[in-house]
Amino acid sequence: MKASLKCRYDVERNGAATTIGLSAGDVKLRATLTDATLVKGPSLNGLALAVEKPGFFIVDYNVPKKDYRFQFMNTVKVVGKPLNLTYIHGQGNNFTTVEGTLVFNPANKVSANYMLGSSNCKLRYAYVHRGQTTFEPSYDLSKNSWDFALSRKVYDDDVFKAIYQPLTKALGLEWSRNSISNGSFKVQSYISVFISIFGLLLSMSCYVVCLGYFI
Repeated sequence: MKASLKCRYDVERNGAATTIGLSAGDVKLRATLTDATLVKGPSLNGLALAVEKPGFFIVDYNVPKKDYRFQFMNTVKVVGKPLNLTYIHGQGNNFTTVEGTLVFNPANKVSANYMLGSSNCKLRYAYVHRGQTTFEPSYDLSKNSWDFALSRKVYDDDVFKAIYQPLTKALGLEWSRNSISNGSFKVQSYISVFISIFGLLLSMSCYVVCLGYFI
């Protein structure tokens, strides 16, 4: 039996979460606790339990809300290419999502995500260049908007990623590491491109004014 411990801190929400995992053969057990579980004495707030068999199913249970979430995975062949299918159903919010990813080769794959009974549908294409750089454009049909992501693998374990959302003019920057020897973490931040460009132009204006003053 193997055990794992993962910690996460969200600066924007000012909250922390800890996940404890146990592996028993092909099945994994997880318990997630947030700061709400421990603040003001132990409680069930923020406590979530999960049972997972990788590649087959995941069952999540939100203890305080008494809410189940089921996820089932399977792979079929389409014209000799693997199509990875995922079925997700949430009991509390009563939603059902179907996801599919068609892998043409290790460098090219296309995926789609659709929520049944709604107009929420997302399409994504991923291209991996020489196993190091990944370019991912995606299109959201409900919002009629594009998102673009570019990631680069560094030193085998580290990945730097940039995400641009034209609809909100937001730029996301992410640094993640997944290593058995050096540990795992993810740091993510979003900034407004408009504010960044305005700040850059303001700095350049101040520099020009100061330069003109001294000349």
